[in-house]
Amino acid sequence: MCLITLHLKEHPIYKLIVAANRDEFYNRPTAPAHFWEDEPTILAGRDLLKGGTWLGVTKTGKFAALTNFRAPSEMMPKEKSRGEIVSNYLKNQIAPKDYLENIQKDQHLYPGFNILVGNPDDLYYYSNQLPTIEKVTPGTHALSNHLLNTPWPKALKSRSNLRNYVLANKSIDTDVLFDLLTDQEQAPDEQLPDTGIGLNHERLLSPLFIQMPEYGTRSSSVLLIDQNNTITFVERTYQNGAFANEKRFEFQA
Repeated sequence: MCLITLHLKEHPIYKLIVAANRDEFYNRPTAPAHFWEDEPTILAGRDLLKGGTWLGVTKTGKFAALTNFRAPSEMMPKEKSRGEIVSNYLKNQIAPKDYLENIQKDQHLYPGFNILVGNPDDLYYYSNQLPTIEKVTPGTHALSNHLLNTPWPKALKSRSNLRNYVLANKSIDTDVLFDLLTDQEQAPDEQLPDTGIGLNHERLLSPLFIQMPEYGTRSSSVLLIDQNNTITFVERTYQNGAFANEKRFEFQA
């Protein structure tokens, strides 16, 4: 997952609005969003290589989502897979801050990551690039492959677009959120970060929706949780950058 934009609390109908893109190599085996057979309370896509996930929600309204932290030093394999951070939180009955404190103790076992865990009333953020766990405040936030709300062009654009839309509309149209997520405009060179991967790759990875020969946006997810704890989860999957399928779920937490 390379982009998570969320709007927390400040909407008359929805306590939590999430619009996110997962970027990955096209040949990495992946299952689309479904209720897991071995963990039937979890609704999420699944990485079939390591067994974890990048974003999911449970029937009780627990939410978690993860992005990688982009830096050459964080590209080497480590003992644990980042995807298990999301799935283990969703599987277990543990308070979000307590869970992150446990992850913090073993943070060196994972490649660089950012993680959001909790629910609309108690949501937390942690990165193993930071010494502290943060409670997410009401408002609009964006998380790409650096720290929460780092002003990378794609994070600034996605945060601004989501905030402008949700503050101007009482009724939220998931199609509009997906349209926002498919923006393929590259950022100007002078606005690009320098993460050690070279200018050309910085350009190719700067859009909200990435389309490269072997790597790009594999899926987009929209999650809505309203004041009555009705959960709407919609996932669109893509094959080599082209729309492949949509799955929609709605249930009461």
